[in-house]
Amino acid sequence: GIGSFGGPVRGGPGFPGGIQPVQVDPTLLRPVHVDIDPQIQQVKCQEKEQIKTLNNQFASFIDKVRFLEQQNKVLSTKWELLQQQGPSGPRKNLDVIFENYIQNLRRRLESLLGQRGQLESELQNMRQYVEEYKTKYEEEINRRTAAENEFVVLKKDVDCAYMTKVELEAKVGALTDEINFLRCIYEEELAQMQTISRDLSVVVSMDNNRHLDLDSIIEEVRRQYEQIAQNSRAEAEAWYQSRYEELQNTAGRHGDSLRNTKIEIQELTRNVQRLRAEIENVKKQ
Repeated sequence: GIGSFGGPVRGGPGFPGGIQPVQVDPTLLRPVHVDIDPQIQQVKCQEKEQIKTLNNQFASFIDKVRFLEQQNKVLSTKWELLQQQGPSGPRKNLDVIFENYIQNLRRRLESLLGQRGQLESELQNMRQYVEEYKTKYEEEINRRTAAENEFVVLKKDVDCAYMTKVELEAKVGALTDEINFLRCIYEEELAQMQTISRDLSVVVSMDNNRHLDLDSIIEEVRRQYEQIAQNSRAEAEAWYQSRYEELQNTAGRHGDSLRNTKIEIQELTRNVQRLRAEIENVKKQ
């Protein structure tokens, strides 16, 4: 049968088989843990900041638009006032003014182009001038180098000539001393020969008691000794004179060579100074 509402009923037409027991899933009884991702918070904060920035930019853009609209209205008002205050007569043709201005600018452009061509030609001439001076400068440098090398060679030659001159002067001095020594010896020998001749004449005069022609004999002997002495003296003087002249000629030749070398050195020195002055002028230019 049908029982009451609150009582359990076993069987019956309304609940066939009776009330089934309730089965509970224990996993559903566990509390749900809802965690918030910190990156989501950061993203939301960034989005808020971007939205604020965009709002500010949009607001500033709206302010600029409003300011420009106000300026446009002010300019429109000024333009209307200027049109109202302008002369009632015919307006000036602005095309003519602009055309004249353009013509003036064209004339100035043509003048500038002409000046440009002139300056370019002057620049080309100046470049050629500079190249010529550069070539001359290089040639002068080469000449200076050659002159310096030649000067060094000539200096060596002058040194050699000076050493040769010193040696020759020493030889001339030695030969002069030798000549003086030989001359002294010659004079001493001549004095001795004259003494011997006087002694012979004295001896002959002492033995004059004999009847011999001793005067002629003594005179002959004296002439022979004098002839021998004169020949020896002439030979010695000729030899010394030839030797002395030879040494003088040698010294003269070396002196001439030395003078010529000095003259050449002076010429080269003047050329070097002239080339240095020209080089300085070229450098200044």
